[in-house]
Amino acid sequence: MHEHYFQCPHCFQEISMLLDPSVSRQEYIEDSEVCCNPIELQVEFEEGELVFFEANSIEQ
Repeated sequence: MHEHYFQCPHCFQEISMLLDPSVSRQEYIEDSEVCCNPIELQVEFEEGELVFFEANSIEQ
């Protein structure tokens, strides 16, 4: 697992997330561990290295 730190697009607090490098491209929704709002995540790994990460708010 790969731990990645980023800024929550809702509350702007720094949060961390464990990412699985065994799947090269991933897109999923997960709640912020700080404010509990949903975040759309797009993640891409190449040879086990994180090459792309994007976290977008999902407006409610």
